[in-house]
Amino acid sequence: MAENPPNVVFHAGYVSREERESLLGQNGVTMWLTGLSAAGKSTLAFALERALVTEGHACYVLDGDNVRHGLNKNLSFSAEDRTENIRRVAEVARLMNDAGLMVITAFISPFIADRQMARQIIGSNQFREIFVSTPLAVCEFRDPKGMYSKARAGQLQEFTGISSPYENPEHPDLTLDTAQTRVEDAVVQLTQLIRQE
Repeated sequence: MAENPPNVVFHAGYVSREERESLLGQNGVTMWLTGLSAAGKSTLAFALERALVTEGHACYVLDGDNVRHGLNKNLSFSAEDRTENIRRVAEVARLMNDAGLMVITAFISPFIADRQMARQIIGSNQFREIFVSTPLAVCEFRDPKGMYSKARAGQLQEFTGISSPYENPEHPDLTLDTAQTRVEDAVVQLTQLIRQE
């Protein structure tokens, strides 16, 4: 990780994280959904957000495609830019957690080292790694954006699962296979994981 620039000093505020969490009646936590493209990460993330808001929680989804329309639109899909993509998102999630918000991220985040970096930035106490383990064959069959077809045809370089590796989490907090688990049931498992706080 890069060093802080010289002459930049952190300025502490007068409101603690605990006060913000108390105000919202919840703990700031990041649910980090990782898995192949078309595994169901975004579907689960937005369904979880809906369920949490219905219960009265303040939360927000940081979705891989959506973030690349703004914050990270200047990044490619090279290994280096993927790492920077995850670093930026982790920093945003950390700030949102500090504000007392629940954050749900949906990012392929294919590399173990990048997810470890995200955990370090966000903090182990706030970070929950969820492996959306839907098999490649199922993801490729779904192919909602036609990406797998393009990757197989050689039109997309560095596409995870085809021409770029995906490194399975070693010790995820939860594993969900959307080929075997209904969205509603997965949301129940995810909310139970949050309540273990």
